[in-house]
Amino acid sequence: MTILIIPRKQFEKDVGKLNEKMQEQIAMFGTPIEALTDDELQIEIFPNRPDLLSYQNYKHAFLAFLGKNTGLKKIEINKPEKDYKVIIDKSIEKVRPYTACAIVKNLNFNDEKIKEIIDIQEKLHITLGRKRKKGAIGIYPLEKIKLPITFKALAPEEIKFQPLEFPRVINGRQILSQHPAGREYGFLLDSYEKYPVFVDADNEILSMPPIINSHKTGKINCETKDIFIECSGFDLEVLKKILNIIVLSLDSMGGQVYQMNLQYGSKIITTPDFEPEKIKLSLEHANKLLGLELSEKRAKEFLERMGYDYVGGNALAPAWRADILHEVDLIEDIAIGYGYDKFIPEIPKVATIGEISKTEMIKSKISEILVGLNLLETSSYHLTTKEAQIKNMLSQDKEFIELLNSKTEYNILRKDLAHYALKIFSENIDVEYPQEIFQIGRVFHGLEERNNLVVALAPGNFTKLKQILEYLFRMLNLEFKIEHPKLIPAHFIEGRLGEVKFNNNSIGYIGEVHPRVLKNFKIKMPVALFEIELEDVLKTLS
Repeated sequence: MTILIIPRKQFEKDVGKLNEKMQEQIAMFGTPIEALTDDELQIEIFPNRPDLLSYQNYKHAFLAFLGKNTGLKKIEINKPEKDYKVIIDKSIEKVRPYTACAIVKNLNFNDEKIKEIIDIQEKLHITLGRKRKKGAIGIYPLEKIKLPITFKALAPEEIKFQPLEFPRVINGRQILSQHPAGREYGFLLDSYEKYPVFVDADNEILSMPPIINSHKTGKINCETKDIFIECSGFDLEVLKKILNIIVLSLDSMGGQVYQMNLQYGSKIITTPDFEPEKIKLSLEHANKLLGLELSEKRAKEFLERMGYDYVGGNALAPAWRADILHEVDLIEDIAIGYGYDKFIPEIPKVATIGEISKTEMIKSKISEILVGLNLLETSSYHLTTKEAQIKNMLSQDKEFIELLNSKTEYNILRKDLAHYALKIFSENIDVEYPQEIFQIGRVFHGLEERNNLVVALAPGNFTKLKQILEYLFRMLNLEFKIEHPKLIPAHFIEGRLGEVKFNNNSIGYIGEVHPRVLKNFKIKMPVALFEIELEDVLKTLS
């Protein structure tokens, strides 16, 4: 979760007195109060609502929840003017391939508004941007830029500019080692031969995303009236959402929004795009899930209180909502609009006695044993990406279950836990070592679901990993064997690998991870891991 800090006087001026009733309504909106003082209101914004990370956006959404200015907010979008264009060069494809951009004019900045924009920028970096890995944001004074703009990749030594709040001009490689932002986020670029840059028509470097803006062309102040905004990263749809959230906030500050043409070779994409998404709503399904008997008129009222329009059985979802993926998300918002405090709890009319299943008790015991060895338990999604599970793991497997019309890059069901363990290491390379983790979870092979266990050590070696496996089976009063493998999974090093046998059946592999796989995940430490199927173990112990 993220904390949004709002000046109390400003909130009470715009929304109303922060009495007991108002505080209850804030909580019922799904944003519980963290702290309330004479000077400020602190509220929790949960990860599913990054669009509420600025006060301007929160104010509009909360007022609609209270029944004021309900429905889908209309934003006036101006078509691109001459040279309102960003040329995406082919050189950027392997480094940071996408960008979404906009221009906002006639802003009246003051210190508070600038602080709010910087605040939402950093919070979006952490949340939707996944610490700038998935998306990074740059904001620039338009008067210091000559359009059109080019997004391309250059050799680090060719990149020379004065980074924001830095005393002198340095090159791209020096930025990663000498600038504070470079030292913090340099791992996102240091494995590439070329680094991404935004360059204007005068060949002036605007920034080196996702690290830092130029001090000359990338710093806004209270005199700035017109700005250029860019979001760069690896998922265009996520970048569009990030851009829409920022532009929504700037629109609420009185800015005039202009689109830009993004030239990807012969393809032109125009952003920002505030066209709402149409999602079919089954009133029967909604009433069944909520235990209510809402009429269509009442459902429409509650959806409008949550910022939607509703026409002919379809909800029109705001283009800045990143959490609306399914009809169930609409039903959840209907419940919030209706009021969770109005639901009456009922005891189910069934007589059952609940108890923990034997399988779950065994899995808990395995977890306790591994936690006792100072391993950290992790959890990951059932859905994964083709890049992580197939490309990065050097797999040739083409049989997997894929989601239709997935709204994110997580679009296939995972077939192993090993790639997720490596993904966790790759996302924590700046955390202290050793990192020793495990996970028990379901994997999917066709229509069959299995329980697997993965243990991964960074840095790690075969010997220590084997000791952990031996201890685990000894504590479970079971025996296993490690034999020379007949098949060698591509993500292991040949000769540093064993096949784990239990009851004369192969249940997995133990070994050291191949350097090419580590490079794909940008992991610089040697990693050892084992992954075993638990089905035979669970049956034996049940």
